[in-house]
Amino acid sequence: MKKPANDAVMTNPLDLFAEEIIHAILDHLNDEPFSKKSFSLCCKSFYFIESRHRKSLTPLRSQLLHRTFHRYPSISHLDLTLCPRVSDATLASVAATWRTTLRSINLSRSRDFSGIGLRVLSGSLSGLVEIDVSNGTELTDAAAKAIAEAKNLEKLRMARCKLISDIGIGCIAVGCKKLKVLCLRWCLRVTDLGVGLVAVKCKQLRSLDLSCLPITEKCLPPILQLQHLEDLVLEGCLGIDDDGLVSLKHSCSSLKMLNLSKCQNVSHVGLSSLTNGADNLEQLVLSYGPSVTTDLGKCLLNYSRLKSIRLDGCLVTCSGTKAIGSWCASLRELSLSKCTGVTDECLSFLVQAHRQLLKLDITCCRKITSVAIDCITKSCTFLTSLRMESCSLVSKDAFLLIGQRCQFLEEFDVTDNEIDDEGLMSISRCSKLCSLKLGVCLNITDEGLMHVGSGCRKLKELDLYRSLGVTDVGIAKIAQGCPDLEMINIAYNNKITDSSLISLSECLRLKILEFRGCPCVSTVGLSTIARGCRQLAVLDIKKCVNIDDNGMLALGQFCHNLRQINLSYCSVTDVGLLSLANTNRLQNMTILHLTGLSPNGLATALLACGGLTKVKLHTSLKPLLPKYIFEYMEGRGCVFHWRDKAFQVEIDPKGWQLHVGRSPEG
Repeated sequence: MKKPANDAVMTNPLDLFAEEIIHAILDHLNDEPFSKKSFSLCCKSFYFIESRHRKSLTPLRSQLLHRTFHRYPSISHLDLTLCPRVSDATLASVAATWRTTLRSINLSRSRDFSGIGLRVLSGSLSGLVEIDVSNGTELTDAAAKAIAEAKNLEKLRMARCKLISDIGIGCIAVGCKKLKVLCLRWCLRVTDLGVGLVAVKCKQLRSLDLSCLPITEKCLPPILQLQHLEDLVLEGCLGIDDDGLVSLKHSCSSLKMLNLSKCQNVSHVGLSSLTNGADNLEQLVLSYGPSVTTDLGKCLLNYSRLKSIRLDGCLVTCSGTKAIGSWCASLRELSLSKCTGVTDECLSFLVQAHRQLLKLDITCCRKITSVAIDCITKSCTFLTSLRMESCSLVSKDAFLLIGQRCQFLEEFDVTDNEIDDEGLMSISRCSKLCSLKLGVCLNITDEGLMHVGSGCRKLKELDLYRSLGVTDVGIAKIAQGCPDLEMINIAYNNKITDSSLISLSECLRLKILEFRGCPCVSTVGLSTIARGCRQLAVLDIKKCVNIDDNGMLALGQFCHNLRQINLSYCSVTDVGLLSLANTNRLQNMTILHLTGLSPNGLATALLACGGLTKVKLHTSLKPLLPKYIFEYMEGRGCVFHWRDKAFQVEIDPKGWQLHVGRSPEG
């Protein structure tokens, strides 16, 4: 039947939105890549607008990069850290495609490019202001000379470019006079000559990182004359000592941050000379450096703008802490992690003098007791971060005071402490808490977690490593009360079952999940996680012997953001391992002692997982795999790590060794 001619043509109601409104929506989706992808698939107009709106791009593999050239014409920031191999030809294509828009490129995890590709980038992209070639261990002075052609460059990071010498740095100093940020960390061939040239030519420098360079005090005078320098990092510069520093006539008046950590030849004498005149100093890092004595405290007496000081690993004296307590500055951040000599007396004096503290780190200060905690909570009621791992002399009652008096806490680390359920009930008053670490806390149970789940609804990170009193009931309360949870570690808790994973599957933002050594967990729980937690990126299921191929099939089907997995000691065979290739983003895989795995199955899986950059295998498999597998994988950018570990029933008896962000070990 023919439709009437006067019928109104049905249009897409979404087309009625102004483009500015759609851009605002897309801005809110910057941290949600899957949501942005779904958005672009709504209709043709959204697909077109999203492609024009996107400004940053992080391709999974360099082979896929050419597909983006036509779709995304307005890219200004290109992150190639997921592409282990990037050729000069690829860089030439990048330069040709985004000639007028690209301003920043990150090549810090990439290899295979040389000065030829960098020269094309630098010469073609007039708007290029930022380059990161860190870890470019094969880059030479020719590459540095090519970078020097980027005349408008403002930020350059070259950490661990160990073949670049003063010659290459000299070219950069002459060619890139607009530099504001320069990192030369671990550039071991750069000496006083190269650093001095940078300081003379690059007058607009704001941040300079010279960590671990073989430099002396000879390069410091021109550096300290830089009128805009704010951050200076001299970590591990063993050639700088007191004898050289005392000859300095003045410091840099604009300096705000100074890092002298691991400078073992610098005492309060050299520090006094280096900071003389640095009246704007706000942050000072002296970790693993000089002893904290009266003299050191006195040399920093009059820096009224000093807000943060890190003394990690230093020997602290009582007289030194009293000198710090007499400063005219009001500290906001104080770190005494692993300091020897910290007592109740000196810590109490410090916090009473600096009542505006927001962040305090007393990790492994094993001499302090509840007396110090009482003083801390009375004096520093606005604390947002308190780290006190392994403060074993602090009693259970002290944790009641923390919850009662410091209710602005956002980060709290009590790993390996005596906190119990009453302490957690008190801590649950901290409604802004985002990170809570309770690893190896043997006195907590489900009752305490119930309070945390009901009171700390903003919680994003929870570490329960080897907290053996925790069961499915407590995990259920956490999952129910903390919907924004992104990371949880429940490893080596033998009371955890599939029920916990089923509860956690409701936490849709979960990205990091570690439950190694939980023998009661099976494929049922993992499959539920896979279906519910689509943003999962890091998964550690080592020694979960009841997880088999069906769990891997679920991961391959639903967890397309998975980047890192530890399968050691699981019941996974060739079929399950091969199914992980469907995740697309998998980069890091540890597979030790998989008894159901054959050499052919392993070879097939390795070839199928196209994005792998790091694989840990048992040495017994090395002679069983074809040689061409290694040549092909290494040519694609993958690094093999071989382990000769015998089958172990118990792994990592010290529960405090596993932390968030550390790669799962074999």
